[in-house]
Amino acid sequence: MSEDEGTGSDLWMDAMESEERGDRASTLRICKELVSEEPDNADAWMTIARMELPAPAKGKQEMPTLVQTAKSVTALKKVVQLDPENRRAWDLGGTLLVDHLGMMEDALAWWEERRGHAPTEVTPLIEQVSILVRMGYYEECADLIEEMFSPEMESVDGGLRMRMGRVSQTVSKASKMEEDEIFRPNQPKHPRWDIIERLKKKKPISQGLFLMLFVAPLAFFIGSASMIFIGNSGWALPLVFIILLVAVMAISRLSMNLLQSINRHALDLERAIDYETTTGQVCIPNSIRESPLYSSLMKGKMPAIRERVALIVKSDEKIPVKWDLSIPMLYD
Repeated sequence: MSEDEGTGSDLWMDAMESEERGDRASTLRICKELVSEEPDNADAWMTIARMELPAPAKGKQEMPTLVQTAKSVTALKKVVQLDPENRRAWDLGGTLLVDHLGMMEDALAWWEERRGHAPTEVTPLIEQVSILVRMGYYEECADLIEEMFSPEMESVDGGLRMRMGRVSQTVSKASKMEEDEIFRPNQPKHPRWDIIERLKKKKPISQGLFLMLFVAPLAFFIGSASMIFIGNSGWALPLVFIILLVAVMAISRLSMNLLQSINRHALDLERAIDYETTTGQVCIPNSIRESPLYSSLMKGKMPAIRERVALIVKSDEKIPVKWDLSIPMLYD
């Protein structure tokens, strides 16, 4: 590279050309050189964040490692600091913090910072409520849900409105399931640990399998019974189809509560894993960590989370019994 090519604009052009060629390593190297000269270049930092992650794929997507995820999040923090209106950076950072690192407190703070820049945006509230319900903080969800549906918030499209409805329903269902006592994994004497211990060999039932074993037979029975009572007239088939459709939708909706109840031991252990990845400390007994249930849940986790959990378990530092989730919006 000549001396003239060392300017920021030339480096940026070189980076774009490298990315067009599919040379991600060169793109990353050039952008790192660029931010060393122009540390306030938000576009270069965003490119670094993207290049640190595996390339998008049409088939099976490769998931990032712990190191890749951490480097990407570091770059994204620079992006939102320099360009707080970059929604893509906020969304990607939130996804990495929750799904790939399991750092729930950091994710709450991340979305709270976004709320400071976009107080009428609904997405940060949806994400915060989703985190709080996973951690079992239902009372704290109420005010956020009320704010989420308030007329002062920005108008949303159909897809986002569906997300708002789903997260509200999730809070309602989960709080009802735990209305007697909320499971706090950092309390080793909590009665739910005994239940998890007894059911540690029982893997969770998937929604697909549950629907096939429970809903499908009922739907078949309803369809057959409808045909018998309605007969074979010309309008019979359309009417039976409508009856069957309504019945399947109703049964599926009602049966989800049953499935959640059946899988509660797995949901509780999922929360315990979230507590560990959030605090960087352990709370799951070794007898449960070595169980088929735990192995089944960890198998479905992202590679970065599995790496983090391995490091956390190796440290063997216990979560304090009095630990409590830091919720930034409570102190505004």
